[in-house]
Amino acid sequence: MTNRIKVFRAEHNMTQEDLANKCGVTRQTIIAVEKNKYVPSLELAFKIALVFKRSIEEIFNYKG
Repeated sequence: MTNRIKVFRAEHNMTQEDLANKCGVTRQTIIAVEKNKYVPSLELAFKIALVFKRSIEEIFNYKG
């Protein structure tokens, strides 16, 4: 799974800490998700999508 979180954070002028606070997780969690070292829960994926007002598919790309 890959993602475009870093791109959307940049577009929204948002730090990892800002996104973490809005999603109710730690900055370390956002770092791990951004680097594709951690697959977010469905709930966290929805929270991230809501913050950026995008669909999950626009943010995450699953290659099965």
